[in-house]
Amino acid sequence: MSQRYPQIHVQLHSRNPFAMISAVRQALRHSHVEHEEIDLFTEEALQAEEPERVRNVCDSWASLEFLPV
Repeated sequence: MSQRYPQIHVQLHSRNPFAMISAVRQALRHSHVEHEEIDLFTEEALQAEEPERVRNVCDSWASLEFLPV
């Protein structure tokens, strides 16, 4: 799967869907992605009904790495 922003790497300790969304949003902001793009990501991620779908949306926008807890 290719990411929209493959140069953005997000390290996560939690698989909580809201934590994933928040971390990707923050990474997008820190990478100076346009606000409209961030809003588009947020809308798409929040519309996902299952945690696995949220992860797929996040992974389609940035490179995710899950660290051990």
